Amino acid sequence: MEEEQLEQIEMEKGDRAEETDEESRAVEGLQKAYDDLNDRFLRLAADFDNYQKRIAREIDDCRTYAIESFAVELLDVLDNLERAARAEDGSLREGLEHIRKLFATILERHGIRPLECLNRPFDPREHEAVAYVPSDTDEGMVIEELIRGYCMHDRIIRCARVVVSRGKEE
Repeated sequence: MEEEQLEQIEMEKGDRAEETDEESRAVEGLQKAYDDLNDRFLRLAADFDNYQKRIAREIDDCRTYAIESFAVELLDVLDNLERAARAEDGSLREGLEHIRKLFATILERHGIRPLECLNRPFDPREHEAVAYVPSDTDEGMVIEELIRGYCMHDRIIRCARVVVSRGKEE
């Protein structure tokens, strides 16, 4: 009988060992599934955080440049005022100059400022060349500004139309 009990105990130990192996495999499987899900969660959380930051930047850009088309339309009015200011009548010129200064101040308050281009190298991002003429200045330099260019904050909203020097003709 003792032998039978010993065999029974040995069998129970073997069964327990098999159960322990199965349980440890099950725990390993669950741990792997947990790690995979946790990794996916962390990646999703990071993606969502990046999405929120990108949307915030896009909203900020929309706010900053919301009046761009309006500003471009106003620039035509400013151009006409500048042309009228070149008129010969002194009092008319004085009144128009006052209006032009006021208008320029309003534009600047909204982040719109003129591009400086005279006597600077031609830059196709800021300038639109309408003529390429010989002159005493170096080749590639802007020698005349026909229509002023403007930028809004850090974005060019209208290129300056300019005349570019070809250099000295020989």
